[in-house]
Amino acid sequence: MSVSRGPRDRVQILDEEGTVREGATVPDIDDDSIVEMYREMRLARHFDGRAVSLQRQGRMGTYPPLSGQEAAQVGSAMALDDSDWLFPSYREHAAAHVRGVGLDRTLRYWMGDERGNAHRGLNVFPVAVPIATQILHATGASWAADLRGDDAAFLCYFGDGATSEGDFHEGLNFAGVFDLPAIFFCNNNQWAISVPRERQSASETLAQKAHAYGFEGVQVDGMDPLAVYQVTRDAVTKANDPEAASDESPGRATRPTLIEAVQYRFGAHTTADDPSVYRDDDEVERWRQKDPIPRLETYLRDRGLLDDESVDAIGRSVEDEVAAAIEAAESTSRPEPSDMFDNVFAERTDPVAAQAAHLEQLRERYGDEELLE
Repeated sequence: MSVSRGPRDRVQILDEEGTVREGATVPDIDDDSIVEMYREMRLARHFDGRAVSLQRQGRMGTYPPLSGQEAAQVGSAMALDDSDWLFPSYREHAAAHVRGVGLDRTLRYWMGDERGNAHRGLNVFPVAVPIATQILHATGASWAADLRGDDAAFLCYFGDGATSEGDFHEGLNFAGVFDLPAIFFCNNNQWAISVPRERQSASETLAQKAHAYGFEGVQVDGMDPLAVYQVTRDAVTKANDPEAASDESPGRATRPTLIEAVQYRFGAHTTADDPSVYRDDDEVERWRQKDPIPRLETYLRDRGLLDDESVDAIGRSVEDEVAAAIEAAESTSRPEPSDMFDNVFAERTDPVAAQAAHLEQLRERYGDEELLE
């Protein structure tokens, strides 16, 4: 399967019932890995539910749910090589876990501990909450790697709303001009917070935006983990093999790829959001029929790789892992408020130092309890 296709040709391998579509080719992935893909998706779904519950109980700050996006995150992250890099937005908890970021670290970050956002040695960039800024970071990092001659692809996640930001266009334009090993992965979950997809871009697809910058765009069923894995794997191969890529289309950028993963977020944009205000229950239910987890489970059962016993065992292990992560996160000593100033730059700049000093003055004058009310 080649990534060089029209942006309107949505790639799908598993239909909504979990059956391989006629004419589709299952990606070359071994049995153990595909079962692990299923487990990672189950883990992400259970973690997501527990994290929302923690926030509702006042045990964690605002949290961005991911349910519905497990296939897009797990399938794409598993397609990376060890040397490749992952640049998340703020919702890629499952993708980060695939790359080795512990769930306890993710919880610590959303509990207000910046130490949970430091992923040394894992080739995972810190979480980016501002919309689309990570696109520039990924593009710059891919350029640096290209100049050094490193063999690495740079996978950058963002939502459909980010495609209306200037950073998106600047990053993709730069990647096209310099033919960089960058993969831009758009999680088109149908809503840019409360703005529907059709109100924030008039383009027929988001994948076709890549053509303006001289490289390929591909649209994939983002709730089909096998299709996401295959499309991302093709993009990684293309990014890391510039000679082969150049042979395909001389004179234009061939290494970058824009992937539009069409999907749906079942829950709220964040726990501070009320989606019932702007979308109806019928819409949510229609998309739940495309749920990626039962689709993959059906496929694995049909192949004899899962049965009731193994499914139950995975469920128990997932619950245990998430429970252990919550305990580890909550038992970690909380940082001092002043520590937040140590995670802006490598060393405090004068303006940052001045802000830190001002906070200390306020704490001395009013006390922490007064400031927290």
